[in-house]
Amino acid sequence: MHISDGFLDGKALALTGALSAGGLAVAAQQVNRTLPRNKIPLMGLGAAFVFAAQMINFPVAGGTSGHLVGGVLAAALLGPAAAIVVVTSVLIVQCFLFADGGVLALGANILNMAIVNSLAGYAIYSLIRRLLPGEQGRLTAIAFAGWCAAVLAAIVCAGELAWSRTAPWNIAFPAMSAVHMLIGLGEGLISALVLLAILRTRPDLLADSADGSARPSREWFLYAGLATLALTLFVAPFACPWPDGLDSVAAQLGFDRHATAMAAPIADYHFPGIHSAVGATALAGALGSLVVFGLAFILGRLLIPRPPTSRV
Repeated sequence: MHISDGFLDGKALALTGALSAGGLAVAAQQVNRTLPRNKIPLMGLGAAFVFAAQMINFPVAGGTSGHLVGGVLAAALLGPAAAIVVVTSVLIVQCFLFADGGVLALGANILNMAIVNSLAGYAIYSLIRRLLPGEQGRLTAIAFAGWCAAVLAAIVCAGELAWSRTAPWNIAFPAMSAVHMLIGLGEGLISALVLLAILRTRPDLLADSADGSARPSREWFLYAGLATLALTLFVAPFACPWPDGLDSVAAQLGFDRHATAMAAPIADYHFPGIHSAVGATALAGALGSLVVFGLAFILGRLLIPRPPTSRV
């Protein structure tokens, strides 16, 4: 769902940029006030996993693919404010390192995939959790919330396209919502599977667990990190090559020709100097995961204050 430069006009770019800046400021303030400092490594790991998972497109229908957005999953692990920071870190690296999403459209992408996806998804997740307690209720909640969040973000994107007169609302809305109803099924399923793995290994790490200050053991962190790296090295190079939901709609409605892209060091995940497409994608993915981890980790260190030292 990464919007390319050229899809939105100036007023849409200005408004989405302002809303994203305001949303990020509020999220940063909330992280500063509420997130324990020992959650900083989880912010980095969560960002690396979301980046890796977004590289793995899965087929949906009619030559269209989809990928995980990850905002709801990150919110279940860290809370919605930290999830916004985590997904924003992913989008920044994707934009400037891989030309995945436009530079001018970065605000719109942050609004749709980091803010709307995380906040709306977590609100639905929390509501269903209260209605359906227990492990099965939690898994049902995140699956349904992941589906809803993907569709809601797509509807907001359709509104931005319509407001920019890129595509009429009566065409953009059904096209974007229909394809993302299918993509949302994958979002919900992947989110539920990852959450199940966390529930079976370290349920105390979840944002709404009784022990909100729990920290991952070195072994758990190492295994989760290696699993994330394995996704970029051994799964992402073989992901579905079909265009994702937005790109497919853009091609169908004919506004794909408006897309522009700025130069990036590793554009389209093709690592310079490596002629093997599989090897280039794997190396680009591994590098991207490490960069995203570092960015989210640094942001966490900057945002979350050190506890005051006691003086004797």
